[in-house]
Amino acid sequence: MRIWSRRLHVFLLIFLCFGLQAQIENKKKSLVSQKAVLIKEDKTTLTLYNLYNNGEEKKAYKKAHQILKSKPDNRAIARTNLLLAYYFSKRAIIDSSIYYTNQALKYNTVVNDSLKNRLFSLGYNLLAINYNKKGLYNESKKWHLKGIEVSQKYNEKNLFYVHTHGLAQNYVELGDYPNAIKLFKQCLEYKEDSEIIVGSYINLGDIYSRIKDYDNANIFYKKGKNLCEKNNNEQGKAVILIGLGENYRLQNKNQEALNMFQEALVIADKNELNQLSIITRNNIGNCYVSQKKYSDAKSILSEALQKSMQFGLLQNQAFIYDELKKIALEQDDFKSAYSFFEKSVAFKDSINKLERIKEINELEIKYKIAQKQKEIKVLKFENEAKKLTMANQEEAIKNMMLQEEILTKNNENTILAFQNSVHKKRNEISLLKNDQQLKALEIYQQKKIKLFIIVAFLILLLPIIGLLFQYYKRFTFQRLLNSKQMEISNQKINGILKEQELELVKASISGQDKERQRISQELHDSIGGNLAAIKLQVNHLNSGDFSNIQKISLQLDETYQQVRNLSHTLLPKKFRQNKFLEVLESYLINIGSASNIKISFIPFPKNSINELIENIQIETFKIIQELLTNTIKHAKATEVEIQLNYIENILNLLFEDNGVGFEPENQSKGIGFINLENRIKKLNGTLVIDSKLKRGTIVNIEIPISQSKLKK
Repeated sequence: MRIWSRRLHVFLLIFLCFGLQAQIENKKKSLVSQKAVLIKEDKTTLTLYNLYNNGEEKKAYKKAHQILKSKPDNRAIARTNLLLAYYFSKRAIIDSSIYYTNQALKYNTVVNDSLKNRLFSLGYNLLAINYNKKGLYNESKKWHLKGIEVSQKYNEKNLFYVHTHGLAQNYVELGDYPNAIKLFKQCLEYKEDSEIIVGSYINLGDIYSRIKDYDNANIFYKKGKNLCEKNNNEQGKAVILIGLGENYRLQNKNQEALNMFQEALVIADKNELNQLSIITRNNIGNCYVSQKKYSDAKSILSEALQKSMQFGLLQNQAFIYDELKKIALEQDDFKSAYSFFEKSVAFKDSINKLERIKEINELEIKYKIAQKQKEIKVLKFENEAKKLTMANQEEAIKNMMLQEEILTKNNENTILAFQNSVHKKRNEISLLKNDQQLKALEIYQQKKIKLFIIVAFLILLLPIIGLLFQYYKRFTFQRLLNSKQMEISNQKINGILKEQELELVKASISGQDKERQRISQELHDSIGGNLAAIKLQVNHLNSGDFSNIQKISLQLDETYQQVRNLSHTLLPKKFRQNKFLEVLESYLINIGSASNIKISFIPFPKNSINELIENIQIETFKIIQELLTNTIKHAKATEVEIQLNYIENILNLLFEDNGVGFEPENQSKGIGFINLENRIKKLNGTLVIDSKLKRGTIVNIEIPISQSKLKK
């Protein structure tokens, strides 16, 4: 129990202790002081940072994307991307924060400018924070060292100590306590930033506590507490109180430790510091166990369990069940101990199962992608070979046609020569009529020679013609054969494409309930409303024939009831019989298996989302269907991440893919996109699309939810 408490305390110090993270994420004036100089010449980005620092972070987020769409200069792009990186880092969306930080560094291209180097230093710091959150401490250390080098070069004291503080924190995580103590004490010399000083006091207290130098630990903790009280830093004060309490508990001063923890719990609950609240309750439970106050321990641990369940902290729940099991064993309540043990094992198995399923799915997707790429390469190679064969055949055809033309010319010349010869002979015969008798034998012989020549010529000409005819037939047959082969190849390609289209059609069958919902709404709103209006008019008729009016009224009642029954019958069964998130997750699994797209779906909190009225759920379902349809048709994506959050009466849908992207300002709006906008507008929601070519697409949708839109 004592070891776990120390781990909780270490996690808590990572969560808040070093002043840089508090400086960037919790203290707006510190962000202003670092950024105002950086952007003093750019009114647009200055307005953007003012919105962020004044608490209007979502407005700043939307305006940042508008600035990027307007294609400003590189300096403005770099500053805007840096703000987006801070926005995502604060929300623990680490990969997005790293992406936008790298974009900021990429466009920070001004030559020989100190502002350029300040932005580099801030970007390095943010990369170091993000990698620290991911547990990559050596990578985080590398970026802090680069930041220190840039800060020293341009004598930026504040940024120098910010990076020094972060580097010291990395030394703590790597177990290098002497270097960490040296750097934290160096940070205490910088009096211009109270956050860095508070973070250094907390870290020094934690290090001395780890090496069991409790007196020095208490000295630094109390110095940090006094500074937090002076600056009204409630979060820092709560962390320090937990550190003091842990110090007392390790010295077996349980009552003093309990007092510190209870004071920290009051601050954590008052300021909605949920993570601190859970950790503090665990520490109080440990104190009660040490004092053998098992009933009080179970009560406070049960509160921590409820909060862990509320925020979906599976690892915390498993730990609390382990603690409750230990208490039950101390009380010889073996039945409860066994029950708590089973629950703890179930949570641990669930965590391991989720990790194994994720790994298996990733391997399967990689295998299928590799197979598809191999098939495509084979088809491309075959097509290139066919093209080369066709080119060779076309060249052969040209050569044959040229030879045929040459042969035709030779034949024409031979015939002309023959005709000239005949004409000449006739002239000679006409001139030699007087000598006909004398020359008769000679003429007869000449005619025989000529006849022989003609016959020989014809004998030679006929085989040549036959060979040409055979060659032509063979060429025609070969051309037809090539054409058929091309058709077969195209049919194979079309077959693969049609198989993919068939899979998409199968996946989209699950959306057939859309038409049922529309018919239901039409019947209920249009026909039912009209019949009700007719009934109202008939009831107000001033007619003497009361019996007829009564019959009409009864018939209208019956028709109205039938329409209502039909309207309710046509509501999609899956939304009436199942929970909304179960239906949505089933749909996403079907789409993912049909389209070979890895779809990650993260809803929070599930119970609250399932309690929304059917109209909101159905419209949300249709919006996700439309976004997925567009991604499958146009994006060529392999991964899609969908986050659905319901926090502070706002339903937030964040849809992100890694497809080819597009330029929203150059993209014409199709019917699907118009329908998407109309659905969001009908729900009084907002739509923001962030996309660039070769970078994928991010769609952010926010829908306000009033109390009337929750299920009773």
